[in-house]
Amino acid sequence: MKTISKSDYFTAEQEQMARFAKALGHPVRIAILQLLNSQACCFHGDMAEELPIAKSTLSQHLNELKDAGLIKGTITPPTVKYCVNKENWELAKKLLNDVLK
Repeated sequence: MKTISKSDYFTAEQEQMARFAKALGHPVRIAILQLLNSQACCFHGDMAEELPIAKSTLSQHLNELKDAGLIKGTITPPTVKYCVNKENWELAKKLLNDVLK
């Protein structure tokens, strides 16, 4: 008897949408995306001044968004510059729109 795994049941799009949704599941991450969407890119230190959270907490949220592919980070020592990953952001909007129809 074959064991059915979740990858046998859920489509790649469903898996991707769930990953995006998990990353979007915190108000700080929504605020980060709004901040990044309002400008071309932003440095970690600048975001720390804009958002009412500790730098270490900000880093954790940025890592979650980056792991989901919603943002990109460019290391330019001693700072890191973050931008929205436009390609994945468009995919997230499309997938979310498809779910909410």
